Amino acid sequence: MNRQHQIILRGDPRYPARLRQRLGADAPPELTALGNLDLLAQPMTALFCSARCPGSIILPAYDQAAQWRDAGRCVISGFHSPVEKECLRILLRGSQPIIICPARGIPRRIPPEWRKPLADGRLLILSFFPDKETRVTADLAARRNELVAALADEVFIPHATAGGQLQSLFQTIQHWSDRPAIIHNS
Repeated sequence: MNRQHQIILRGDPRYPARLRQRLGADAPPELTALGNLDLLAQPMTALFCSARCPGSIILPAYDQAAQWRDAGRCVISGFHSPVEKECLRILLRGSQPIIICPARGIPRRIPPEWRKPLADGRLLILSFFPDKETRVTADLAARRNELVAALADEVFIPHATAGGQLQSLFQTIQHWSDRPAIIHNS
């Protein structure tokens, strides 16, 4: 497994065109990646779920993750909220591609459950932030969510808390001329 981080500058042909199209000058100047960069060319679904989620939403969200796993769909997310974390556990049991975007630099230690998918070429860890960013903050998470949505073909949101960060993300997405499809359960 290649443990070397790759830096992708905005002018690099490997830099996702969709980030430049949707974000223009606000696209990050560089990305840091660990894993299979070819996954960025896959059709992908972004997963976002508020940390506080009604119980009635949880099982359908897990069922959706299992459907993506079984269908081979590439899922991109920060996998930070409790529902997102459990969806990642479900996805890691499959063979489909996964893109994990931490709201900080690339982690120094790769969790054991990520190592085999990384070695198999079906996992990409993609950061929009420099390595010096080691702590997740609300601002970094909000920026990360915007960038994840900008990369996706569709956005799936099992639950968005009223007045929360995801509502702000909706407004941002609405300004993109070629915005992703938004699938919202609640």
